This record gives sequence, structure tokens and C-alpha cells, in this order.
Amino acid sequence: MPLPSQLTRTQSPEMDPLRLGTGWKLSDLSKPQILIESTFGDSHPGSVHLNTLVEEARKGVQKAGGKGARYYCTDICDGESQGTDGINYSLASREIIADMIEIHANATPFDAGIFIASCDKGMPGNLIGMARADIPSIVMPGGTMSAGPELLTLEQLGMYSAQYQRGEISEERLNWAKHNACPGCGACSFIGTASTMQIMAEALGLALPGSALMPAESPDLLAFAERAGEQAVKLAYMPDMRPSKLLTKESFENAILVHAAISGSTNCLLHLPALAHELGIEINGDTFDSLHRNARYLLDIRPTGKWPAECFYYAGGVPAIMEELRPYLHLDVMTVTGKTLGGNLDDLKENGFYERCGKWLADFNTRRNLSLKKEDILRPYEKALGTDGSIAILKGNLAPEGAVIKHTACPKEMFHVTLRARPFDSEEECLDAVLHHRIQKGDAVFIRYEGPKGSGMPEMFYTSEAISSDKELGKSIALITDGRFSGASTGPVIGHLSPEAADGGPIALVEEGDLVEINVKERKINLVGAAGEHKTMEEMQEILAKRRANWKPKQPKYKKGVLRMFSEHAASPMKGAYLEF
Repeated sequence: MPLPSQLTRTQSPEMDPLRLGTGWKLSDLSKPQILIESTFGDSHPGSVHLNTLVEEARKGVQKAGGKGARYYCTDICDGESQGTDGINYSLASREIIADMIEIHANATPFDAGIFIASCDKGMPGNLIGMARADIPSIVMPGGTMSAGPELLTLEQLGMYSAQYQRGEISEERLNWAKHNACPGCGACSFIGTASTMQIMAEALGLALPGSALMPAESPDLLAFAERAGEQAVKLAYMPDMRPSKLLTKESFENAILVHAAISGSTNCLLHLPALAHELGIEINGDTFDSLHRNARYLLDIRPTGKWPAECFYYAGGVPAIMEELRPYLHLDVMTVTGKTLGGNLDDLKENGFYERCGKWLADFNTRRNLSLKKEDILRPYEKALGTDGSIAILKGNLAPEGAVIKHTACPKEMFHVTLRARPFDSEEECLDAVLHHRIQKGDAVFIRYEGPKGSGMPEMFYTSEAISSDKELGKSIALITDGRFSGASTGPVIGHLSPEAADGGPIALVEEGDLVEINVKERKINLVGAAGEHKTMEEMQEILAKRRANWKPKQPKYKKGVLRMFSEHAASPMKGAYLEF
């Protein structure tokens, strides 16, 4: 059977001359044609180096007898837009990246694809776009940056900034942190959304085993990119090795167990459901909650752990985690290698992968004057850091569809509390109140109208950091929002409340002085009182019904452009905030 690209040549007589004019050789026209997508651009450290990987992948394609075509859709940086209205574009950009990949792949058919990305929306945007293209494909993760001096990593900047604004550190110390937190290229060196989604790509079986979250400056990363190019040409002749065939409910279950083991970003609850939706598979918050219960949390890496993310690879990466979880995984799922997950894990043991990782760990110890062992970074299953996963989905009269908390990053004192409600209709108002001590112990600060339909669902990063870095507030108040958090966020923070305020969800009805009960163990979040007085659940339902009768929706924040489209069509956060038409 001829490859799709060859059929297109017979249908479109313009194809050959246009490609010859692009610089293709006559001999290239009959080769397997491989789409090489990347988020390369000068947008941030996670994408600035990706063209190097593109060229290595293209070299691998050529080596295997194919022709690689480079396409680009640069992503934005959540960190650079943090604290500005620019962050409102972040989640919407995931959809636009997926849209452009769909267009690239379908306007001119290709035989296979390579998808190269590193960061928060670039990686999930590529995964979703890859699912829509549905050609035999492979993901090449862009790796992680090294830590700075004193093992400084970017997620600590929120803490330094809050400390400076409270007068606890000097401007000189703040500037030192700013100037040293990003010493090179790659995704930020902690288990934030970027790192989580690189790991998810491999855990789903879409990337070469051992390729996720490698140090971006490692020569091993270049070798993996070349191998990805070679494998893409092989996949071109294997039509069943496309996302719709590879990705199953079992593949997603494997990935979610890995998510629990790494204490992955809560933003993964937006991205995996959105990817699954493209394939007709239902994954939602309840799926995460059920799989995280009794799951093991193993990875001692920031923000909930101790070490920078470059240590992930030194400890054996995703394969090492999967070996610890092996009895609980679906080992018979197929992967882009053409082998099962179990077969891949066996191969890695035999080809010296873990020995190479150990050498990199020894080199890291020498450079940093440390004596880390693999077990210090990745705990054995029987010595897990936690035994109930890392996230929980809370439900109740405040969040009928659910809300998410990363309980591994939450102080134990906040696992079962009743707090006073302090509602704010924007993050700016709330942050000002926190920094100027208008928030007291026992308060539950609400930030609402920040969900997908409200404002694009930005991160509440600075407010969460201002709270978690405060020695008093960090263990005595909670932040509750229909917005989301950075993958770097820690502390007593609960997000993704659904339905959101803009949709008339209960969070829109909260008033000053309401009493809020949070019970992480029982997975509950309820309004249990009004005006400081406890009420029965029936009484609260009556109170909320009266408030709802008087509630009026706000005027849309955006009247034109991408964010208007996103706010009009975004699904619930608990479904993945994909666009519904």
C-alpha cells in the first residue's frame, strides 16, 4: 500500500514543483515524509534550544531514509506573563497550538510525525494536536534546565518576592535570586506543569523510554532526538501505531499512577482529560481521585520535595518509577517503540540505561559536592513518601462537580478545618489583602471569576506563594479559586472549583463571613455557615437558593479575539477546559 504522501502527489500536480522550490531534492519526493513539529522560538528557556533537537531529529529521519519537514508553533511562557493579564492567554494557547498542528498535519498529509516540546502549554498542545492529526507519531521531550547556585530553581522566586515585599530580605538578595534562577535552557527545574507533561508523554507510551525530563544540555538528549527521527520513519510503515490506536484507557491509567508517584502538577487534570477527549476516552477528576487513593508518592523533587528536577534523570527517570509501580501497571499496552510497556522496561535493564543514569548522578554529586543516592531522589515503593497519591478531588455544596488540592504540598494542619470566607473577585484584590495583612488566621480567601469562562483560567501563583511563604498564614488559611495554580504552587490551595463563578457556580454566591469546611481525607468542601454562624446543610441550601435568585452574571471580560472565543466555549475545568462547539 502506498504511503499517504505518495497518494497526495498523484492528486496534486503542484506538490512536486512546490517542494522542489522549497529546497527538496528530486529523490526526496518519493521518501516517507515526516512532519517535525516544535515550539522552538526565543520565547523562553524551554523552547529556545529546541531547534537543536529538531535538527537532530531531522538527521535521524534522513539516516533512516525519510525526509523531514520542519513546522513551528512557538509557545508562550507562563513565568514571563505571571502577574499580568498576559497569563490569561496561557490555557487558551494550548488550544491554538493544537489547532495549528491540526492544520499543518492535514493541509498537506504526512506519513508520520515527531512532536518536540518542553513546557506548560507547548507539550499538552502538541499532544492534543498529535491526537487530532492521528498519524503514526512520536514525542521528543525537550528536557529540563540545571539548577542554579545553592541549587536555586525558578519556583523559589515567588517565595523570594513575597519575602522582599514583607521586608524579610534585601533587594540585593532578591536580585541575586532573579539573576541565578535560570542558568540555562530547558524546562524549569522542578515538577511543575512542564516537567509533569514531559513525564506524562513518556508514561503514555508516546516517547522513547527514558527520554523524558533529561537535562537539556546532556548529549544523551541529542542522541534520543536522532533516535526519535529514525523511529518516526519506521512508524510511517506501521499505520496502527497512531495515537488513536496506541492510547487506551489503560494507557491513561498508567500515566495517572505515575502522576501520583511524582506528585505531579494539578494542571495535569486539565491536560490529560483534554487529550483523552480527542480520542473519545473519558478521563476526569474522579478518575484521578480514584487512582490516587492508596497510590504511592515516591519522588523527592521540588516543589513538594527537596531536589531539583535534573535529578529525576539521574535516578532513572520514568522507567525507574515504572519499575517501582510495575505490579500495578498495565504492562501489555503498546508504545511507540512497537513493543509493550513491559518489553520496554525489560530492554532498559539489559541495555545499561540505569548504569548510565548512575554515572550522571555521580557527576552531579561531584559538581555539587553532594553524596546523593538514587533512593534519596526516588524512594522505593515500600519506603514511599506518601501512601495516598498526591492530589484529591473535593466535592460538596461549594463544588458540586469538584475541586482539586495537591495534598502532598498542603500542611497537615489544614486537612480538616472550618474557616471564615473572605471573597475577592480578582487575584489582584486578594494579593493586596494578603500582603498588607488584611487576611487573618482562620480565613479562607476566595478568588473567583478566574475560571476558563471568567478570564481564561490564569494561575493564582503570586497569591499562593504569598500565603505559603508566610510562616503564620501558610498553616492557618486556605486559598480557594475557580482559577488554577502554577505547577510550582505549594500550600493550602484548592483550585478548579466547578462549576466556576462565571457559570453561576456556588463560588459566585459566597459572602463575607460564611463558614467553609474543608475535609481532605473525606474529599469534602462545603459551606457550613453564614454570617459566622453554623447552619445545617438544609439551611445552607435554602440560603444559597435565595442568593442564587439575586445573582446576576457579570459582563464578559473579553469582547473580541482569542479570549472571547475561549471564554464562550471552554468546558468545565473538571472536564479539561477544552473548547466545546
